[in-house]
Amino acid sequence: MLSRNGNNYQVAIDNKVYELDIIEVEQGVYSVLHDNRSFNVELVEHRGSKSYIVNTFFSSFEVDIIDAEAKYQLNRRSAEADESNVIVSPMPGKVVKVLFNEGDEVKAGQTVVVVSAMKMDSEYKVKQDRVIKRILVKEGDTVSSDQPMVIFE
Repeated sequence: MLSRNGNNYQVAIDNKVYELDIIEVEQGVYSVLHDNRSFNVELVEHRGSKSYIVNTFFSSFEVDIIDAEAKYQLNRRSAEADESNVIVSPMPGKVVKVLFNEGDEVKAGQTVVVVSAMKMDSEYKVKQDRVIKRILVKEGDTVSSDQPMVIFE
């Protein structure tokens, strides 16, 4: 889950973002509205509190709930570790600012890209002096998890 406002949820499934209206109609059974289509979903706890069997449309799926903040921090650390060659978006979001152009030299500590996700702006900085080879996003673009945004020489 990326965000919640009342019954309105924004969730990411396999790196795709969905806007859902969800109401619990009875214990473990939910009515879901997505793109003006309504359907019921039953959740049955499986292997602990963060793993569920989801029953809908005569099919069952096993779903593991991943804490969004933990995933964000894990992916961010991973993105920073790979910073020598590329800056990767750790989660879905919207590019707010691109502060340099291709061919520009950036100094250690300078912010290259700002991405808004989960109602927070995240600045992606370089740890060492670099030259930008390619910028793969522009302001206003929507990015997905693990999407490369900037490549360095």
